[in-house]
Amino acid sequence: MSTIAAIGTPYGKGGVAMIRISGSDAFSVAEKIFVPASKERFAKRLHGTVYYGSFRDEKGIFDDGICILFESPRSFTGENVAELYCHGGTLVTQNLLSAALKNGARMATAGEFTRRAFINGKISLTQAEAIGGIIDSKSERHLRIASKQANGSLSRALGEIYDSLRILAASVYAYIDYPDEDMTDVSVPEMRSRLTELKSRLDKLKSSHTYGRAISEGIVTAIVGKPNTGKSSLLNRLCGEDRAIVTDIAGTTRDVVTETVRLGDMILRLSDTAGIRESEDTVEKIGIEKSRKAIEESGLVLAVFDSSRPLDDDDKTLINAIKESQKEDKTVCIVNKTDIASEELNLPFERVIKISARNGEGIEALIETVSQMFGAGEITENDEIVVNARQCAAVANAAEALESAIDALDGFTQDIAGMDIERALSSIAEADGRTVSEDIVNEIFSRFCVGK
Repeated sequence: MSTIAAIGTPYGKGGVAMIRISGSDAFSVAEKIFVPASKERFAKRLHGTVYYGSFRDEKGIFDDGICILFESPRSFTGENVAELYCHGGTLVTQNLLSAALKNGARMATAGEFTRRAFINGKISLTQAEAIGGIIDSKSERHLRIASKQANGSLSRALGEIYDSLRILAASVYAYIDYPDEDMTDVSVPEMRSRLTELKSRLDKLKSSHTYGRAISEGIVTAIVGKPNTGKSSLLNRLCGEDRAIVTDIAGTTRDVVTETVRLGDMILRLSDTAGIRESEDTVEKIGIEKSRKAIEESGLVLAVFDSSRPLDDDDKTLINAIKESQKEDKTVCIVNKTDIASEELNLPFERVIKISARNGEGIEALIETVSQMFGAGEITENDEIVVNARQCAAVANAAEALESAIDALDGFTQDIAGMDIERALSSIAEADGRTVSEDIVNEIFSRFCVGK
């Protein structure tokens, strides 16, 4: 494979910048652009040793810094890797990268360093995805989970299930090859028991995706209500800044205002919508229609009601809109303006939270309610979490295959169950990248930055 190079630190000014070079010619490229303070020490090429010196291009020395060499296979990519650390100026960083490219390296593509680590067997696909999660994490919980999985925790959990199924598959092969010799060492009741236990573990992983998605990708959330109930005030409270216009004039929000915020460990992809009511205003009617669509497309609805006024026809219109969209189980009813409350509202929702968007009262109760809705109470610190949809789909397919295998044992011989066990093995192998299409691999690594 060719030798690649890229900037491994954020673009712009900083104290230090790093250029990473990986490939069979990484050391020779580094030697052409790095002038060590001690040529004798650098000639030894000691793995992981920090060398101080200067950087040069065709015009001469332009900066000083350090070089670290990582010898194959003891590097992140599994190849020879040279990391060059210069001062973090935009021009000096670009000069150092240009020098590497002019002396035998080519520009790395998005995620190519991590992709090479995967291809060379240094990390699994779930570990590669977790590295992306570390970079993209927006909450402490997501960061901890991604860090744990980058160290192989999910790979090991899937590997244990895979190995157990492989043993059962071997028993089935023995039955198929020697049906009259009783060569199988696993009886039908024992096989059923093991498959049931393994399916339970897969089901638990699958169900964790609700929580995993909420802390990583975020929950599509619609803030809805009639005009002037405090929807925009709630958005601003959750954002921690004045993101939307707040006035006493009803109908100031005409379009959907979107923002991504953190609510506890959860990420909410918020949409503050136009007030739902009967209106003859052409522009407002368009906004109201967008509000109805936002309800239908959301994974969470924050329905805001004004506790300083009794329910009216506009409130009932909102309630009916939620019911028509069959979103009752995804709705948190927010009774706002508790600081000036004068009415006890009787609302047909399971989850009702009283808050004051103005002073923040009740926000903690809202955080707890949303967290429980998306599975936080079912997850412990030691549980493995399936964060992305690709992993979840593969795990779900494996669980479905094992359910078919268990059913097959009730009326058929073990060889029929064996077909489903093979299908489950294939799905788990796909989840962890043991067997996965090149298109999927390309899609995963295309989301990475160039220097990763």
